[in-house]
Amino acid sequence: MLSVNDLSMQFGSSVLFSKVDLQFTAGNCYGIIGANGAGKSTFIKILSGELEPTGGSVVLDPKRRMSVLKQNQSLYDDFSVLDTVIMGHQRLYDCGKEKDAIYEKPDFDDEDGLRAAELEEEYAELGGYEAESDAGRILQGLGVDVSLHQSLMREIDPRLKVKVLLAQALFGHPDVLLLDEPTNNLDLASVVWLEDFFMDYEGTVLVVSHDRYFLNNVCTHIVDIDYGKIKMYVGNYDFWYESSQLIQRLIRDQNKKAEQKIQELQTFIARFSANKSKSRQATSRRKLLDKITVEELPASNRRYPWVGFKAEREPGKDRLFVTEVSKSVDGVPLLNKVNFIVGKEDKIALVGKNELAVTMLYKILMGEEEPDAGEVKWGASIEPSYFPKDHNSYFDGCDYDLIDWMRQFSEDKRESYLRGFLGRMLFSGDEVYKPVKVLSGGEKVRCMLSRMMLSGANFLVLDQPTNHLDLESIAALNNGLEAFKYNIIFSCHDHQLTQTVANRIIEITENGTIIDRLCSYDEYMNLADMQQTR
Repeated sequence: MLSVNDLSMQFGSSVLFSKVDLQFTAGNCYGIIGANGAGKSTFIKILSGELEPTGGSVVLDPKRRMSVLKQNQSLYDDFSVLDTVIMGHQRLYDCGKEKDAIYEKPDFDDEDGLRAAELEEEYAELGGYEAESDAGRILQGLGVDVSLHQSLMREIDPRLKVKVLLAQALFGHPDVLLLDEPTNNLDLASVVWLEDFFMDYEGTVLVVSHDRYFLNNVCTHIVDIDYGKIKMYVGNYDFWYESSQLIQRLIRDQNKKAEQKIQELQTFIARFSANKSKSRQATSRRKLLDKITVEELPASNRRYPWVGFKAEREPGKDRLFVTEVSKSVDGVPLLNKVNFIVGKEDKIALVGKNELAVTMLYKILMGEEEPDAGEVKWGASIEPSYFPKDHNSYFDGCDYDLIDWMRQFSEDKRESYLRGFLGRMLFSGDEVYKPVKVLSGGEKVRCMLSRMMLSGANFLVLDQPTNHLDLESIAALNNGLEAFKYNIIFSCHDHQLTQTVANRIIEITENGTIIDRLCSYDEYMNLADMQQTR
């Protein structure tokens, strides 16, 4: 259905990938992975025709229709939500508008009648008479309420705009779907709906995502951009990861054996080449040595950070007490008599559809906001460290380089000590002198995690720490949180991290109360599904 032939792309002297030959077929979902900067979004743009490759071609069956997830949220501000979705099938939308315009003409003539008849037939074939109901169904599945369907795009929340643009890409049964980070800013229910949509989808899906759980659930193939090449593997993300690690180990073992053999031959040659009785053997070994090559591991774009949190003091028995906490903003209640106690073994995931309420609770816990009622009491021995969802205030207007930025959070001011923490988070060499105000979103997150690692805290509080991180950094953070001995309260969109770290789930409901469950994330999900089906 979609093929890539001898494809190459480079910017100046930098080659992203070259000599790529791939076939994408119907009924399969291809997860596109690679380190930040490897060229995932560029590859999607080339497939969609937005970018011209340096060499090669992309071929789509002319009878097939491709749909792409748009990234510009303001592009449809003057259109209604429903019309924006239907515009995902541009020919259907144009056909309907032209048909309606003809019927509205005051001087409707025979020629108009013939044209209207043609448009009616085409409109029906394209599914025009079911368009509004189909669009509405997708919007509701993604959590956009019916009451908003006639609203202008400029009037709705930016987080809902993302859902509308995703609905636009899914609308009209496209043959090929190109989706760059479709799960960004989606709540749990919307992600589950999208997974179910893909299960029933008969076309071809190519998706870039940093959500490992999502990739495992929907992908039949993994397309890996690395080493300046693009390779396709059968299976989901976990299967690819285990296979790639096995291949790397086999290559390393093979190289090690070759190096040992070379060393043995070189030693023999050096020892016996001057000995006449052994010269023939030395000569034969020299010929053998010439044939042995050590295959170097190809240089990978992937860089794996290291995340580890070490508490400087043991926490006492009392950890955290939240009593009757309520909070409203602009007359809208976010939290309503919230009560919970954090016990010794608790690693708590805060979840809820209203992320404003979740973030408000974090701010109250950390003293950034005062509750309207109730109180928060930390144990006397507790030293919390906080990762706020919006951490730009730590960087905006700051003239520090990375070393000086880190120095303000460290008792040990030595550059060598600070370089150690930055190196673990992939800042090395002259990168440590980069001004923090020019850092990317992912780099800022890694800095904030370094700051937390420096703190020596015995209680971690994290609001959406996986935003902007690549798969390798998310996995490193996952490992660091799993290994931490003491309490954590966190929220994130990464299902696998939440499942492997949390042993208690606190859900903030739409009316601001909480549902507190001592269980894993998957168990919480299963309970939620059972309640919905009752």
